[in-house]
Amino acid sequence: MPQQSFTYTEQFDWPQLPVGWSFHEVVDVVVDRQDRVYVFTRGEHPMIVFAQDGTFLASWGEGIFTRPHGLTLAPDGNSLWCTDDEAHAIYQFSLDGELLTTIGTPGQGAPAHSGQPFNKPTKIAFDPQSGDLYISDGYGNARIHKFTVDGRHLFSWGDFGVEAGQFNLPHSVCTDAQGRVYVADRENH
Repeated sequence: MPQQSFTYTEQFDWPQLPVGWSFHEVVDVVVDRQDRVYVFTRGEHPMIVFAQDGTFLASWGEGIFTRPHGLTLAPDGNSLWCTDDEAHAIYQFSLDGELLTTIGTPGQGAPAHSGQPFNKPTKIAFDPQSGDLYISDGYGNARIHKFTVDGRHLFSWGDFGVEAGQFNLPHSVCTDAQGRVYVADRENH
């Protein structure tokens, strides 16, 4: 693969936050097909939306999240999927912040290390063929769960450990075009 040279410039004034606002623990960032930038934070305003030039457009999610963790744009580009590890839930929102779907029961986690969904889920990825969700359930479980987009649990895999097929803290998950699933395990090196 040929090497490419990239140049980056810091732009400290890029985000034009409303007066008195600041970022607090930014956990994830997604850019949609219209180049709007969604910044998912653990602050007073969980989802902050900017235009490509940094102009503030909107905020939403206030009062919904316990501890935001991961953000994923749906393959069709029409919704955002948010993981909330301390609420033990995954939420689907329209790009304007309308709650569309909840997977899991907010505030009711599965018993730790039980393998049942969810005990502190961290991130989601999509199966490129079926559109189903892969959800890393890392902090209180060592599992990857597969769900349909309407919330039906299909199966899970993994267990605590360091051997093949075991996880310690599956923190992120992604897929490739062939449907292979990649898991980032924060504690198994």
